[in-house]
Order: sequence, then structure tokens, then C-alpha cells
Amino acid sequence: MMKKILLLLFVACYVSVYAQKKEPNPHGLKIESHADYLKSCKENTNHQLLELKKHIPGLVLDIKYATTDNFMKRRMYPQARAFARKPVVLQLQKVQAELKKKGYGLKVFDAYRPYRITVAFYREASNKAFVANPNKGSRHNRGCAVDLTLIDLKTGKELKMPTAYDSFAEQASVTYNKLPPQVIKNREFLIQTMRKFGFRVLKNEWWHYDFIGWQTYNLMDIPFQKL
Repeated sequence: MMKKILLLLFVACYVSVYAQKKEPNPHGLKIESHADYLKSCKENTNHQLLELKKHIPGLVLDIKYATTDNFMKRRMYPQARAFARKPVVLQLQKVQAELKKKGYGLKVFDAYRPYRITVAFYREASNKAFVANPNKGSRHNRGCAVDLTLIDLKTGKELKMPTAYDSFAEQASVTYNKLPPQVIKNREFLIQTMRKFGFRVLKNEWWHYDFIGWQTYNLMDIPFQKL
């Protein structure tokens, strides 16, 4: 009798856990699973998430969310890595090559971001205007957004920009112009270079760029460890 009771408890527990895993998104969004992602990559190689560092020569990474140096004040990523969809990476290669001719390069702060991180950001951010709402998801969750800045190849130092990365200040807006002329010049140089290769800046974040056509890619919640 006791064995039957234990067996029933085990089955009930298993069903409960399974049901939790299959629980639909509360906002009615389709969040692509790892299995669905792998299937989509077989059907269309453009869906692949490529690691930026492996495909863009000379790229510098400064993945803030893999450290405590971010607005959340804690480590959000287990690994300091950056991924994006294949077409995004191919265009970033062109951006990097264009910049190199002029003595500059890219430094990336963030790219693909699992959906669960977006949920955490929105829940805890003091200013919701600077974080994506989970009821829509983020371009980052689709592997179609990248946060970055410019560096001088000779010195390795970042060019002066309006604010630090992830600043919630009004100066982060691309329309804010009460800034030194050189800072505005640097910001506009970055915006126009990225625009040339299919990226559009987010108006209130000078560092954030969305890739055109992001709407065709699904939201994902795949951890870095599985990529």
C-alpha cells in the first residue's frame, strides 16, 4: 500500500513539474524553446545565433551583465559572451571592416538576451522607459539587437559618448544636444555607420541598435550554455 502511495505522489509531482514547464507565457507571447530553435535553424540558417567574438575580427567585448557593473548591481549572465542572428553578425563584420579603415573598432556590451533576463530587468528597474516590457519582449530576445560603442584602435580606449552604458539620464537620448561638439560628432559617426549597414539606433539609448527585419525572428529564452 505504501509503495502505491509513493508511486502516486511521484507521478503527481512529475505531472506538476511538467505542467509548470509547459505553462504558457502570461503575456500570450510565443517564446521559442531550444528544440524549436534548432529546428528553425535547419529550415533557415539565418536563424542561427552566432558568437560575435568568433566571427568578427578584432571585436572587443565588455559584457556588463556578466559582472556586477550594471544597473542591476549583480551578475545576470553566467558567461561573458555575445550572440546574434547570422545576418546581424554578417553586417557587423562589415561595420567593423569599415571602421578599421578609419582607425576605429567596435566594443560590444550586450547582444542576444534570454527572455527571462528581460523579465527580471523590468521587474526591478527604477525607470521602466529604459527597459523592454515583457508583454512585448525585446529585440535583444530575438537576437536582433546589439549594445555597443566605438574604440580607438591605437589606444584601445572608448571614444567619448554622451553617457556611460545603460545610463538612465536624459543625456542618453540621441536628440540630446547640450553636449561638447566632439561627443555629438562621435555619437553621430556611430549612428550613421551603423545605419549604413542596416541598424537603427534606439532614440533614448545611443548605444542600442536594432537590426532591420527583426520582426521576422521569434523571441527566445535559451541560456548561453546551450548555444
